[in-house]
Parts: sequence; C-alpha cells; structure tokens
Amino acid sequence: MASADTSNFLPTLSVITVVYNNVRDIERTIRSVLAQNYPNIEYIVIDGGSTDGTLKIVDQYKTRISKVVSERDKGIYDAMNKGIRLATGDYLLFMNSGDEIYAPDTVSNVFSSQALADIYYGETEMINEQGESLGRRRHKTPQHFTWKSFKYGMSISHQAIYIKKSLVEPYNETYQLSADIDWILTAAKKAKTIVNTHQYVAKYLVGGLSKKRHWQSLKERFRIFTKHYGLLPNLFNHGVVAFNLLWYYLLHGKTND
Repeated sequence: MASADTSNFLPTLSVITVVYNNVRDIERTIRSVLAQNYPNIEYIVIDGGSTDGTLKIVDQYKTRISKVVSERDKGIYDAMNKGIRLATGDYLLFMNSGDEIYAPDTVSNVFSSQALADIYYGETEMINEQGESLGRRRHKTPQHFTWKSFKYGMSISHQAIYIKKSLVEPYNETYQLSADIDWILTAAKKAKTIVNTHQYVAKYLVGGLSKKRHWQSLKERFRIFTKHYGLLPNLFNHGVVAFNLLWYYLLHGKTND
C-alpha cells in the first residue's frame, strides 16, 4: 500500500555501473541513467581499465557523472565493492554495462510508490545485444518478497532492486559469479519494509559471465542457498527447481532467466 504522501520523499540514489571493455553497450546504460527525471541521483562508473574505447564513451558524459574510477580490479565484485565504498546516497542500485533503467520516470515512480522503505523492487525485461525485447524473465518477481523468496531461484534481478545503503555489506568476493544473490539475501534479512513497485524497472542484457560459466555459477548458488536456507531444505528446493525447469522447457523450449 502506498503511503499517503511521498511528495517530500526524495532520497539520493547512488547508481553504480561496473564496466570492462564493453564499448558496444556502455553508452546505452549511461544514457538510461542520465535520462532519469528524478532529481537526486549520484552516478558512479567503475571501469576495470578498459582498452577498447569504453573510456572514450564515458568521457563524453563525464560532466554528468559524479565519479569515475578506471583501474585494474580483482573481478566484478571487487569493482562493485569499490562502488559501494564511493557511494554516498541513501539507496544503492547496480546497473552494469549493457543493462538499462527501464524508462526515464522509473526512479521517480519507485520512490513515489512508498516512502522510507528498506528495499524497493520491480520486474525485469530481457533484451538481446540489439536492444530488442525478449520478454519478461522466466522468474516472475514475487508479490511479497522476503529473504526466503529466493529458495526456488533468484526471482529478482540485481538491476531491479533498490536497497538502503545502511543495510548493505560488501560483496563476498569468494564468489566469482553469484555474490549478488548472497548480497541481496543478507540485506533482505535485515529489512523491515520491502516494497513491490508493481512495474518494470530494468532491462537486462542476456548473457554475461554467469551464462558463459554456467556450471560454476550453479555450484556457487548451491553454496549460497545452503548457507541461507540449510542443506536439506536446499536439496529439496533444488528438486522443485529442476522439475519446474523441465516443465518450462517442455512448454516453451527455452530457459531464459
């Protein structure tokens, strides 16, 4: 339920974009952030030392970007942790290279849905390399999200969740591909008010490391879910996931996230 008056609720949102050698997609991401009609956005770009022209694109927008860091890192979660350390906003949103904030009024609509929530979330649209829509993610966002909602899979993408900065911890860099799941669950356990905005809030570019190194990603996810839910419940939940995947594949012939 929306609060009676959100007109004076204008927290600062720190949007963090992590990029490395992605000259093809970085501008689309930057433009989606800078196009927001919301007044209080701190935009941070963390580059891993790109050599393909990515930085030339970033430089075109540097007067409108709050902070730019370009240096070698130890991986994507090291880079994302740099963004957390630099962020001064009330809320954090990770919008990595290739992904987009859904529409120019998205951030405004998120914060006007209810004041003072710990977490806001919404739906994600899949897009291909040409920016064409592939429809909604297979995992539909839960009507009511808690830390238990991921037991059958990551039902909210990290591009579609706004988390109060005071709740977050650094990403666990022992995970190379799935630390975002652990990060969200850790914050959700602390959250008292979690708001479903009932709207599309992000566009997700399909592919990425978790797809290219799928088996490693699956093993990491199993470890993370066991950590949060326990071994036996996790084994049962994975059985349910396997059945649902098979059923989805039989119906649709694909398994997009």
